[in-house]
Amino acid sequence: MPSGSFRADPFGLWRDGCLHVFAEAFDYQTRLGHIDLLVYDRDLNLLECSAILSKPWHLSYPVVFEADGETWMLPEAYKSGTLTLYRAGASLSEWEPFCDIPLDGPAIDATPFFHDGKWWLFYSPSHSRIGRRGHLHVAWAGHPAGPWHLHPRNPVRVDLGSARPGGTPRHQDGMIILPVQDCRSTYGGAIRELSITRLDETSFIADDRTGVGAAGWMAPFTDGFHTLSTAGPVTLIDVKRMDATLAGKTRRLRGIVRTWRSR
Repeated sequence: MPSGSFRADPFGLWRDGCLHVFAEAFDYQTRLGHIDLLVYDRDLNLLECSAILSKPWHLSYPVVFEADGETWMLPEAYKSGTLTLYRAGASLSEWEPFCDIPLDGPAIDATPFFHDGKWWLFYSPSHSRIGRRGHLHVAWAGHPAGPWHLHPRNPVRVDLGSARPGGTPRHQDGMIILPVQDCRSTYGGAIRELSITRLDETSFIADDRTGVGAAGWMAPFTDGFHTLSTAGPVTLIDVKRMDATLAGKTRRLRGIVRTWRSR
């Protein structure tokens, strides 16, 4: 990555014997993210890397999934004012907007999951700082394009430590396990697993499990554990290191000033 930038929010799928990883690429100078595609062979050697989706607003959390013979991506873009579902074209580097998904406002880290014959969408609302980090909302639909129905108990969970989605859900022991972000000490400080024991159109019951922080072997990237996703036999994570040097602080400040001046 170039100086003054980082990648985060990795999600992946396998195609033609290669692992395709989609990730946010953030630039501190513009304070905007776009979506990169990194392609690896079976031995996880990097074959290519390219920017595949860029907009005038920030993009992140590019969840990719397959449904009805199509490949879909649902990147976060709440500053655009909506949540847009994209469909892949002839290759996984070609994406076109398919439809907008109207919810109760632009969604943060929207995470789709097929369960009990329906598509479920876990997300955090963007209406407030506490909502973005500590509220979990749910919606359901018969197809990823909708129409989507809001869960009557939204927010189904209010907790800075275990509400904002942070990765790929899975079925395990009769439960849905949803990775969520622990934002109590800092944004993306750790990952916890939310065990959802009941989910239907009228009810939601869940308990959080032990959190997972950045381990010592990840040094110097031990200031946060932000995403936990899976692609077949491969687990994808992102961890972070805060640059406390004068150069690092200056770079972030310049980006903030540029953002303020452009408003």
